Amino acid sequence: MYQRALVPLDGSTTAEGVIPFVLQIAGPLGLDVTLLHVVISAPRAAVVEAGPVALDDPDERGAEAEAYLLPFTAELRANGIRVTTDVRRGEPVDEILASARDSRADLIVMTTHGRTGVARLLFGSVAEGVLRHADVPVLLMRQTQAEIAARGPWQPLR
Repeated sequence: MYQRALVPLDGSTTAEGVIPFVLQIAGPLGLDVTLLHVVISAPRAAVVEAGPVALDDPDERGAEAEAYLLPFTAELRANGIRVTTDVRRGEPVDEILASARDSRADLIVMTTHGRTGVARLLFGSVAEGVLRHADVPVLLMRQTQAEIAARGPWQPLR
């Protein structure tokens, strides 16, 4: 049976749609949960006609990522679920797979937009990349735009 689940959250309502499901299964299964947020790397500065412009402060982005994960962590802990957080910088697929290895996750639980055809070719699919390259089972939960609109943004259950 599964003992450790990795749950990647990217700041979207689509990704956050997995939290109610995790709340339902983690307690009864006794899962330890790691919430992951990947900060996509961006150049620290760029040169434009007016001169250099700062684009990215890694410390600030990391602190924002930690703050983003706090309400989810609190909700899971309030429901008796053991949870840790992981903030990484890099390409999402690579960092999700690395976090799964480092946390010794035996299950990755995440959502997918369910894009097909040209949309998937244009935007790529983090979920597909994780599914293809993960060494552990991946549970994908599809979130349609209609489901997201009906649900609205994630709110703590308490």
